Amino acid sequence: MAWTERQRLMLQEMGIRLWATAAPETPVPTAAAESPEAPGPMAAAVARPPAQAGTATDERSAAIAAMTWPTLRQAVAECTACGLCQSRRQTVFGVGNPAARWMIVGEAPGEQEDLTGEPFVGAAGRLLDNMLRALNLTREDAPPERQVYIANTLKCRPPRNRNPEPEELARCEPFLVRQIELVRPRLILAMGRFAVHSLLRSNEPIGKLRGRVHRYQGVPLVVTYHPAYLLRNLADKARAWDDLCLAAQTAEAAAPQQG
Repeated sequence: MAWTERQRLMLQEMGIRLWATAAPETPVPTAAAESPEAPGPMAAAVARPPAQAGTATDERSAAIAAMTWPTLRQAVAECTACGLCQSRRQTVFGVGNPAARWMIVGEAPGEQEDLTGEPFVGAAGRLLDNMLRALNLTREDAPPERQVYIANTLKCRPPRNRNPEPEELARCEPFLVRQIELVRPRLILAMGRFAVHSLLRSNEPIGKLRGRVHRYQGVPLVVTYHPAYLLRNLADKARAWDDLCLAAQTAEAAAPQQG
């Protein structure tokens, strides 16, 4: 990939060196684990998990699966399916072009996201925006080939930014599944442990899952670190940049061939 002088300056500002990245089929060297996690087996093929047992849960998932963008947004805003509705200021639905070719999936809203209703804001959001600009991508108004769509695995902030509970993730999952179905992205970039584990059904650390292309419902999926983690672990910025380069190569390879 050839970089413009503007992109080189952006990367230099982020403290990232321009390394030659491997082709999608060539694994990138494994990084250290993002955080201590109990390792677990990764499914050979990623498929949408079956709905939880129980008629009410099945009916709720089926109803969400048939929603349009307006009804889905309203359902998220009015959701009381778990206890997080009692402590949130507002839900964090998503932002970007609903016809975007890239979809970025994060973890749970933090304090700033809870205040603004937008995912990836504050210092972590600025880092993400800088990395996207270096690839000529943006969350701002732009054509679908340049604008990304960003959503979180969880739509409400856990109190004191604690880790999401399994039940909370399960209740919110149908919303994310429907967002992915509506966007129909060419590439999913999963950022952070809970986003990766929810989409891939894997307990493997980020460092063991990154560097290769996975699949979610047939859509190529690339794993990388969450920007908030990168702010605390500067040495992994270069690895995250490698992940974005892999994602860009994968998205380009997934583009329809021009006749």
